[in-house]
Amino acid sequence: MHSAAWWPTLFVVVIATVTDLRSRRIPNWLVLPFLVAGFVVSGLQHGLSGLLHSTAGLVVGAALFGVLCLMGGMGMGDVKLCGAIGSWVGPSQMLVALVMTGIAGGIIAVGLAVVGGFAAEMLQGTGDLIFGLRKRGLTPHPELVLNNPLTRKMPYAPAIAIGTLISFFAR
Repeated sequence: MHSAAWWPTLFVVVIATVTDLRSRRIPNWLVLPFLVAGFVVSGLQHGLSGLLHSTAGLVVGAALFGVLCLMGGMGMGDVKLCGAIGSWVGPSQMLVALVMTGIAGGIIAVGLAVVGGFAAEMLQGTGDLIFGLRKRGLTPHPELVLNNPLTRKMPYAPAIAIGTLISFFAR
């Protein structure tokens, strides 16, 4: 199935990256047909077990980013993109993709902070998020959320694309 997933996934993550960099949005017209196609291809190739595989991939892909979205640190476009990718690659490869995405996102964020001259501010915000989690729970940080116009934001589709593409070679 992964060979069938490579080209559509590459196509979608490239377009998602370009649109996210340009407009800070990942469009539904791109992600939702990709998600449905993942189920169709899985079902045609593997029947019911393929559909279950796609469902599990969707859940894994959307679960982690869904929590981050509820906490105000991730957009719904990122959640939907990861869920759609999961419908193509299944749960085990999606877990690898998420780990690689986190690493890629961290490297990109540190690079942007160093180049932009706000590395100390980024480290303080990261500390507030991590060490304030016990007190705050899963409620969003009052300042470090996407809807705060003063918060620095990073389009995350490039990190998702890098992590996903690396996951194809990690298997």
